[in-house]
Amino acid sequence: MLKIMYTSDIHGHAMPLLYGTNEAYNLGLAKYTSIVKQIVQEHDNVIVLDNGDLIQGTPLMTHYVKEHHDKENPMVGIMNRIGIDASVIGNHEFNFGKKILTDAINSSNFPWLSANLVNQDGEPYFGKPYIVKALPSGIRAAIVGVTTHYIPNWESPAHIEGIQFQDALTTLKHWVTRIREEEQPDILIASYHGGFERDIETGEPTEPLTGENQGYAMCQEIEGIDVLLTGHQHRILTGEINGVLIAQPGNNGKMYGEIEVELEHVNDQWNITKKKAEIKPVNEIEADKEIMHYLKEIESSTQSWLDYPIGYIDGDMTITDPLKARTTKHPFIQFIQNVQMDVSGVDISVTALLNNESKGFKSVVTMRDIVSNYMYPNTLVVLELTGNDIIQALEKTAEYFVLDNAGSIVVNPSYIEPKPQHYNYDMWEGINYTINVSKPVGSRIEDVTYHGNSLKMDGKYHVVLNNYRASGGGNFDMFKNKPIIKEIQRDTAELIHAYFEKHKTVKAEVHSNFTVIS
Repeated sequence: MLKIMYTSDIHGHAMPLLYGTNEAYNLGLAKYTSIVKQIVQEHDNVIVLDNGDLIQGTPLMTHYVKEHHDKENPMVGIMNRIGIDASVIGNHEFNFGKKILTDAINSSNFPWLSANLVNQDGEPYFGKPYIVKALPSGIRAAIVGVTTHYIPNWESPAHIEGIQFQDALTTLKHWVTRIREEEQPDILIASYHGGFERDIETGEPTEPLTGENQGYAMCQEIEGIDVLLTGHQHRILTGEINGVLIAQPGNNGKMYGEIEVELEHVNDQWNITKKKAEIKPVNEIEADKEIMHYLKEIESSTQSWLDYPIGYIDGDMTITDPLKARTTKHPFIQFIQNVQMDVSGVDISVTALLNNESKGFKSVVTMRDIVSNYMYPNTLVVLELTGNDIIQALEKTAEYFVLDNAGSIVVNPSYIEPKPQHYNYDMWEGINYTINVSKPVGSRIEDVTYHGNSLKMDGKYHVVLNNYRASGGGNFDMFKNKPIIKEIQRDTAELIHAYFEKHKTVKAEVHSNFTVIS
């Protein structure tokens, strides 16, 4: 029997704790290491993989990049010690810039796979498109990696310069055919940092078919894949599509995938007789002592950095009701808008409450508070938009709301399942507007004014927003290819820190410029 152990979307979670509260929690690579070591001791034929989005997402990794980037990347160091066979490039691997990623790859004892990220000559940019592992039983397993090619729609151009993003589906089809012909493996595993665009049982579309996720099409249209490992969407699922075993193990190292494949040896060849996938929780198992010792120094440095007070709030900026904070102007949102307008020098700003775990700021603000609310290293961009672009963007963001059977305003289920996307609801500053949820989608925006006058459809306005949204992320296509007036190459956490250096105490207040009605 062959066992495949895999993680995806770890997002920098090494320690078994939640940095926002510092509470112990069953997640992270330190615990997962103990599980892998136990499996490897018990079984001869084991493949261990990571499916991408490994090096970004926690204060540990933010602090590493800012203060310790001359040392080994801790996530790579852990994977080296686990002894994984390969990793796949994820979209968030690029967030800290190409040098951090290149340094991580160069210090890895394992290959990073991504067949569809290529250089100008069409060769894989990061090295190998696939590997073949010969197992003790004599089974030969091929592992090919591909990455969602939608990355240029989100990432800063400087971070991906020189990389061409080929269609993941088309590329995988090419390589699966080639591997089958040239390597003739006994099992072919595709590891795809992407997810499913359709319901895995009914085949019904679950999202706009943009090409961001192509897992369903891969199973239906590519001959020769035995197992498709997926990620990116942070879902927990297993199943089978067109004879292909599929899995996805959630995010943040809370769960991992364990795949069992039984093969029998007949007439000098191995035949697959059974395939099973399970998603298992990282449980109460003790964190690996070697990994905890390895992390001790940087974790101590991270904790000191997180607990240092950097500012104070006069009033209340805490968030207790995320929906209310999105339907009624909240002091924390006002603060973020003020930071963005201050650093950009423009008077129209766009921001979002990134998730429902964001708690805002208490009276004393530490770096822990900042990075708990702003876990993505987004930078800011000032775009020149027309009034029509702004109306289109407002209509798009208004899709976040629906009315329930009682006529109350609630979150559109498509922003919750299959993946929470609260970060795709924007709030605007510098204009006044109303969202009327009782109106049909596409005609919900009313009474838009700028400096007391109606917004001019052909007027030109300078707007500051994060680089993800400015590039059209979240299907905000109206922002794509708009004139860039200014780029602010410092992430939001840095900008908030700098704002507190200028204004040690910030008053909690609101400028009520929007309403959401039914």
